[in-house]
Amino acid sequence: MQDTIDQPFARIADLIALHAQRQPQHPAVVHGEERVDYATLHRRMDQVAVALQRAGIRPGEAIAICAPSSIAYATVFLGALRAGVVVAPLAPSTTPQGLAQMVDNAEARLVFLDATSEIAAGALNPPRIALDGNAAVGQPLADWLAPEGSAPEPAPVEPAAAFNIIYSSGTTGAPKGIVQSHGMRWAHIQRGLQYDYSPQTVTLLSTPLYSNTTLVLFFPTLAFGGTLVLMAKFNAAEYLKLAVRHRVSHTMLVPVQYQRLLALPDFDAHDLSSFRFKFCTSAPFSPVLKADVLKRWPGGLVEFYGMTEGGGSCILDAHEHPDKLHTVGKPTPTSDIRLIDEAGKEVPEGEAGEVVGHSGGMMNGYHRQPEKTREAEWFDPAGKRFIRTGDIGRFDADGFLVLFDRKKDMIISGGFNIYPSDMEGELRQHPAVLESAVVGVPSEAWGETPVAFVVLRPGASVAAAELKDWVNARVGKTQRLSELVLTEELPRSAIGKILKRELRDSWTGKVA
Repeated sequence: MQDTIDQPFARIADLIALHAQRQPQHPAVVHGEERVDYATLHRRMDQVAVALQRAGIRPGEAIAICAPSSIAYATVFLGALRAGVVVAPLAPSTTPQGLAQMVDNAEARLVFLDATSEIAAGALNPPRIALDGNAAVGQPLADWLAPEGSAPEPAPVEPAAAFNIIYSSGTTGAPKGIVQSHGMRWAHIQRGLQYDYSPQTVTLLSTPLYSNTTLVLFFPTLAFGGTLVLMAKFNAAEYLKLAVRHRVSHTMLVPVQYQRLLALPDFDAHDLSSFRFKFCTSAPFSPVLKADVLKRWPGGLVEFYGMTEGGGSCILDAHEHPDKLHTVGKPTPTSDIRLIDEAGKEVPEGEAGEVVGHSGGMMNGYHRQPEKTREAEWFDPAGKRFIRTGDIGRFDADGFLVLFDRKKDMIISGGFNIYPSDMEGELRQHPAVLESAVVGVPSEAWGETPVAFVVLRPGASVAAAELKDWVNARVGKTQRLSELVLTEELPRSAIGKILKRELRDSWTGKVA
């Protein structure tokens, strides 16, 4: 298998065809009680590819998929890749207006959806195909597919060709379409050589297929001939049942999912000894939570730091560096990560700056948004292209990257830079605090001032004023909170990111 993966470039669709020959009855994708083996997946991909070609959709043109994870979803995505067609996976939770904007931006020729996304779909121009066969939603998938046994016309692709368009979560405004190439996805697959991927791999995915977080494990698992177990919606208790039942070896979870799993009273009673690697990305992963995962969950723990846009990654193999849990690891060998100041100049060694990165896996650009693409780029004096992350960080003496905050989340109060993560870290030390988010709100005296939104642990009780005084006694004078609000939950995106913009927008109070 290593010889197959360790080559300059290959197509994922071709690797699945190879597995269909070598291990036709090996399970490829499992969802609930439904499962398909590699031979069946290969045939269905051909049916999708032929149907797309029959509809006149050419390589390089796009389709959109808007539905929860399912075997039908996976088959359409993979079949489109076989035809050289670009896939725009979209969130069913989006608004009708947002969905229409993304479909229009992607120039999608067809939209695949199911009943769960019917309301969000609204009035879309492209023809609709119903993944679940619901004729009220669109043409049933079974009726649209080409006959079984159909063979598509060859559709070779170059590494630079568009693979998919991933839309940003929209937490900072209108979603942007991030065009990722076949070469970028191949780099993700080759990274799997480090993490014991093989035909014996069983990967449990409970995050949605429209998220790059999910896809960085989805494609490598299939490329290596492993088995995918899909969850349409995360449920902590059900996740553990599936992990035990299928003897799961690999998984991707965001921090809030780790938190909810470890909080289950019977977590430690489950046999999770089959796990080889657990991965995390997409949101800040607290050192305390990482340590708890390492202590209670067998197998390695790996944190990926990077952007959907690409531009370099850092990796923390937490099980090998338990003293570096406050970092996001070191840059990968193929990544060039640098730190720049407000003027776009590299900062001196040891100082903090905005993280920018270059690698072989970078987005082509934001789809049909050249100005946004230029805003995301930084070029060094030699003309080398980097992607700006918007994150502020610094390298420690051992070359591990320590992150402070998103640049846009940094609070400037009375001329001082305040990093919300500092206060959030202090709040986590209080025994009553489950999670928190600190944002900057307008202040007449200081321009901006920090306000904390806090969720308490179940059964815990503490007054907001008491908790504010407690944390203010532990931080510097310029960092002190002006207000602290107790709330039942923090707003999150579908992938688990805290929506700080919503917290800022919800603030109606006044501070001096």
